[in-house]
Amino acid sequence: MTNDFYRLYNGSAIQRCNIPSLDQDEFLQKVLDAVDSGWRVCSYFGVPAGRELELYALLAPKAGGQLGIASTKVSGGRLPSLTPFCPQLHLFEREIAEQYGVVFENHPWGKPVRFQKALRLVEESEASLPALPGVMDFYQVQGDEIHEVAVGPVHAGIIEPGHFRFQCYGEKVLHLEIALGYQHRGLEEMLIGGPHRVTLNQMETVAGDTTVGHTVAYAMVVEALAAVAVPARAHALRGVAMELERLANHTGDLGAISGDVGFLPTASFCGRIRGDFLNMTAELCGSRFSRGLIVPGGVGFDCTPLQADALRNRVAAARRDLSNATELMWHTPSALGRLEGTGRVSEQTALDLGLVGPAARACGVNRDVRRDHPFGIYSLTQIPVETLKTGDVFARAMVRWLEAEKSLDYLDEQLKQLPAGNVEVEVGTLACNHMAIALTEGWRGEVCHVALTDERGRFSRYKIVDPSFHNWSGLAMALRNEQISDFPLCNKSFNLSYCGFDL
Repeated sequence: MTNDFYRLYNGSAIQRCNIPSLDQDEFLQKVLDAVDSGWRVCSYFGVPAGRELELYALLAPKAGGQLGIASTKVSGGRLPSLTPFCPQLHLFEREIAEQYGVVFENHPWGKPVRFQKALRLVEESEASLPALPGVMDFYQVQGDEIHEVAVGPVHAGIIEPGHFRFQCYGEKVLHLEIALGYQHRGLEEMLIGGPHRVTLNQMETVAGDTTVGHTVAYAMVVEALAAVAVPARAHALRGVAMELERLANHTGDLGAISGDVGFLPTASFCGRIRGDFLNMTAELCGSRFSRGLIVPGGVGFDCTPLQADALRNRVAAARRDLSNATELMWHTPSALGRLEGTGRVSEQTALDLGLVGPAARACGVNRDVRRDHPFGIYSLTQIPVETLKTGDVFARAMVRWLEAEKSLDYLDEQLKQLPAGNVEVEVGTLACNHMAIALTEGWRGEVCHVALTDERGRFSRYKIVDPSFHNWSGLAMALRNEQISDFPLCNKSFNLSYCGFDL
């Protein structure tokens, strides 16, 4: 069944001619069969090939550590939609339709994803695209006492733009539809022909709060295409950077969730402690958001023994402060009463939608790239995966705290025994006509980068999937039958990226 997929490990490259090209019907059936047997879709994207379009499906099995990839050619611009049988494909199919004008027959809700210009001009597609993000028909519920609430794209808080359309019966939310695309930057299109001088800077800002998660994935892709081995010391420092990024964001989210239920002590303390983790990152590279730290071939900054000792002391102090701050919330019944049972997502829904990261693990889905598809330092040092079953705001907050504890343990261990040696090796030219794949576990979840090179070794297609792409649908499901007043709290408990989705 899944033998038709080429098997490869995370962070590796293969010749494009070795990727199986299946008949269209066979390809679609193999994808469905794989998903039915527990595989998950990491990426599904198109690549122009003359007058045809090649579709690539990258899937991950439940166990075994390998990934599987296969392709097919779309001729005539039409093919059956798999979304009715595999909901986790619904956004991928909409994205391909928007980018290349492919018609997915019987797709239940084939609307634009980012309201972007097609990557390959297709007259029918261009004519059907709305001119502005959010200008489209929304799903409507009809009936007595049903009313509609529109929120955004401009919000009262300091957050990114996104439009939320609620169908309500009184205070109860029957349906939430989310429209994004207001921050579309055409990033994937800009990467074609690269790597350019600015490519690394662009990768650092795919999602501004996930600089390390995305730049490590980019570096892995380039290193696989150039066939270079990164020094052990660089792998360790990349791991330190990834866990500092996770700690800063998890701490900020714990404080924000506490603030959204009006429990200000934890909110105030976590705001300050988040800054401590950001400052530790600045101690390494001069940037609180890790700009310049990760480079293809290693890392751009070393860590002296004096710096490592100082960081360990600061990590220990931050652990004490964060423990005290969160204990206040965990032992306050009024705060817990607002978190428990709010915004539930079932494990089956999380599996159907292909949720990733803490949002998935809070539903009982035991999924983490650091363990399932280990890369870099995580191939040598495992971090325990934390899961809860309730799928509510409490679970999403508690998983963050449990993961923060494990990250603190990891930092103490790694900073105590950093390997000796160089931190960077030279990266040469990239292999021609190859494909490279890299997954990392960013603080929001799985980050996926896929690069295809042409006959000159330049990027002919670069596909990025931020974890938010998988998880926005989970937020919509969390609001089903909830009070509309719980939306800010549910939204905060997911804390998804708008620009990471819009690309």
